[in-house]
Amino acid sequence: MSDDVEPGFVRVRLDLSYDGTAFSGWARQPGGRRTVQGEIEEALRTVTRSGEVTYDLTVAGRTDTGVHARGQVAHVDLPVGLWDEHREKLLKRLAGRLPKDVRVWRAAEAPSGFNARFAALWRRYVYRVGDRPGGVDPLLRNHVLWHDWELDVDVMDAAAKSLVGEHDFAAYAKKREGASTVREILDFGVRRRLDGIVEIEVRADAFCHNQVRSMVGALLFVGDGHRTVEWPRRVLDARVRDSAVHVVRPYGLTLEEVAYPADDQLADRQLQARRVRGQVH
Repeated sequence: MSDDVEPGFVRVRLDLSYDGTAFSGWARQPGGRRTVQGEIEEALRTVTRSGEVTYDLTVAGRTDTGVHARGQVAHVDLPVGLWDEHREKLLKRLAGRLPKDVRVWRAAEAPSGFNARFAALWRRYVYRVGDRPGGVDPLLRNHVLWHDWELDVDVMDAAAKSLVGEHDFAAYAKKREGASTVREILDFGVRRRLDGIVEIEVRADAFCHNQVRSMVGALLFVGDGHRTVEWPRRVLDARVRDSAVHVVRPYGLTLEEVAYPADDQLADRQLQARRVRGQVH
């Protein structure tokens, strides 16, 4: 059981995926907008017969409107008695209650020190783009952006590699008051699949708001010849928003994976992340 869990509760890790097309992002919002968090919390409340009580979810990475997730992770703290009563049939009951565009694949008691957000080592996203003259396969239209210029994957990959490392990504982020824009990109690369789809894959300890979609926008300008391979790094080093950097549309983006350290390192990782983000309590 995690150290910051209230007495009488158990922390449950949820592994899930969703098609973000019809969602107004992950986070619960006022005004009745449909969100992933709202759907799962409501389903949990219903299948556990919790009445008016809602058990809040904490997620590894809040996704924006239209963004998808294949490997999202969240946690929820449930009363021990409630968990013991429902744990065996929880997944099947959630599958019967949740809409078909969101699925929970695993629900298990989390080890001590686990926090879906703060204990994560890194998040891996993939943005998918099609550049065929005729457009994108209609069956992929909600997951692949069409770019109407042919893309040079090699120069895009070189430009992506120039952004790897720990930097201040203010030039690629939507500024939030009091929040740091320093992040560490661990891997960044571009490849073309056999079917022609271009995949832009990035892995980092965490991401600023709109960071991935802004960086993808810069790489597309390089790939279609509107900017040189050095341009994305020059934008980064300037540390100010460049009007030429467009935030690409969300539906090409998928959160593919979230990684965590070994169980005995979870608490230390959580404390380290809270310090970096100024949230040590």
